[in-house]
Amino acid sequence: MSNSDPPITLYRLQACPYCERVVRTLQDLGLDYTSRFVEPMHSERNVVKRVAGSRPVPAIVDERTGVTMSESANVVEYLESTYGGGLVDAEGGDD
Repeated sequence: MSNSDPPITLYRLQACPYCERVVRTLQDLGLDYTSRFVEPMHSERNVVKRVAGSRPVPAIVDERTGVTMSESANVVEYLESTYGGGLVDAEGGDD
């Protein structure tokens, strides 16, 4: 990750309601992220499998905390508990 890249990468599909749920949470929390749109065919999502260990989306990689996960409910819970309560500085700076 270069210094200019956002620390969170979201792997997602176009028009996926589960992915949009994660996007809304990222936006509500004011988090910068990079969207990576992946192949709609589950068996062709090799990039997601490479980074997350399985192919379901949405999946995130958070370079700030070292967390990689998928499934929208899990991702939303993680984002809210990690960034919503101020446990990690959303701006990435030191407190």
